[in-house]
Amino acid sequence: MAAKPQTEHSTTDQQQPGARTRLVAGPGVLLVWLYGVMSVGAVSRSIYEILVRFDTAPLAHTLSAVAAVVYAFITYTLVRGGERARRAALVCCAAELAGVLIVGTWTVVEPSAFPDSTVWSTYGMGYVFIPVLLPVTGMLWLRRARGQRPATKA
Repeated sequence: MAAKPQTEHSTTDQQQPGARTRLVAGPGVLLVWLYGVMSVGAVSRSIYEILVRFDTAPLAHTLSAVAAVVYAFITYTLVRGGERARRAALVCCAAELAGVLIVGTWTVVEPSAFPDSTVWSTYGMGYVFIPVLLPVTGMLWLRRARGQRPATKA
């Protein structure tokens, strides 16, 4: 029997079904760690604010809860990995950046609209500007991770 001629791509070069692009590698580890910390901080802050002080600034406290959900979802997608998760995280990072820029600008232009601050107030100044830097860094990392092959088990 004659051997089959090899094609340009062998089976080891092709993504196997179920294989996922690894997003938590190198700088991705720091990104996941920062998103995890921001998730915990934003979730705990928003739960406290909604339970104890919601009537003082409902818009600000609701926006803090939205930020918490966004951070938690991005953390989950980065850990999950795969092309679909990468695309979902990229969209969420873009939405997060838009939120930070809109809320940040709103709090600077009309501070009376926010009697209490949010995670995204003044572009995240209360969080050392991490809320405005994190989505930019995340989008850069996720764009770079687009062409990576799945991690293989040794």
